Amino acid sequence: GVVVFLPNIIIMFFLLAIMEGSGYLARVAVLMDRIMHALGLHGKAFIPMILGFGCSVPAIMACRTLETERERKLTMLLTPYMSCGARMPVYLLLVGIFVAPEFQGIAMFAIYFLGIVVALIVGFLLRKTIFREGQTEFVLEMPPYRLPTIKGVLHHTWHNAKEFLVRAGTIIFAACLVVWLLASLPMGVEYGSADSILGMIGNAIAPFFAPLGFGFMEAAVAIIMGLLAKEVVVGTFGTLYGVGEEALGDVLVNVFTPLSSFSFMAFVLLYIPCLAALFTIKKESHSWKFTLFAAVLMLAVAWIVSFLIYQGGLLLGF
Repeated sequence: GVVVFLPNIIIMFFLLAIMEGSGYLARVAVLMDRIMHALGLHGKAFIPMILGFGCSVPAIMACRTLETERERKLTMLLTPYMSCGARMPVYLLLVGIFVAPEFQGIAMFAIYFLGIVVALIVGFLLRKTIFREGQTEFVLEMPPYRLPTIKGVLHHTWHNAKEFLVRAGTIIFAACLVVWLLASLPMGVEYGSADSILGMIGNAIAPFFAPLGFGFMEAAVAIIMGLLAKEVVVGTFGTLYGVGEEALGDVLVNVFTPLSSFSFMAFVLLYIPCLAALFTIKKESHSWKFTLFAAVLMLAVAWIVSFLIYQGGLLLGF
């Protein structure tokens, strides 16, 4: 669960080292500066947010390249709303079930676009409230284009990847182990089933999701398991319903509606990406208080947006 993120992190820092060493990174920051001002950020914050479409963990780590604590923290709060690749299996499954083939591309685009819109709105609200302190002037010396050295690129990549694995890996592994134990106990139950401790927790919190259109145990457990990795969500449904991935669509079509499925996808898009991302926020911010705030913010935003989608859709007759 920890090492699986290492290839993405190595690739991210390798590419960042090349872009920074060549002088290209500074030019991207200047080009995007005016657009990022809408979020109260400078152009350099664009890089972590773009990386967020790949994986939230290296994207959050990339926030360390920003100059001020205000920019780093604000960018860390907004980057998780960019839909990482791990969420894709959930979208593909539900869009494939509930959306006509000719509109599936539009539906997928709408989900990704929703994340961007939410980031813009949340960024605007945070800039007017918690992060309302004035922006510093964006001054950046434009270096000449040059060919980065292999030694410099490899050193930069290895240093940062090693730091993640050694410092963040321990606490991420411990958190994942706790969730795994909850899904495996008591002894003899099927992993992640309704009889496990995790399943009991799912039954307890299912009413929390009822106003969003998916207030049943299986969806609640899938949401919890998604904290390990979003790829686990689809597999969790299969485990709980006792069917393979091929037959899963026939089951979900009876428990979701088109409207509630879109509400579920919106929640998956906007709530905590994974425990690895959450603890990376802790390592980068050096604050449990800020990490807790980030987690509560993501859960609150996910719940509110899904609530508006589902209840608004019902009012409109969907």
